[in-house]
Amino acid sequence: MTHVVTLSAPNAQDCVALAEIELCGELMIAASAVDEERLSPDRIDEVLDVRGESWASVPRQAARRRG
Repeated sequence: MTHVVTLSAPNAQDCVALAEIELCGELMIAASAVDEERLSPDRIDEVLDVRGESWASVPRQAARRRG
């Protein structure tokens, strides 16, 4: 018997998870390209394209996860 998998439309949580995975990938690529042990906070902001944004604009749930 063959089972067919049907894909439903992505929900908001799926979209957020995919965006987070993409951002993590961008950070890993940037980290692998530097000679230093860690990325500087300024370089992280540049990679994530968050220059000039404040934590006040981050949704409460996401800010809580970031600590």
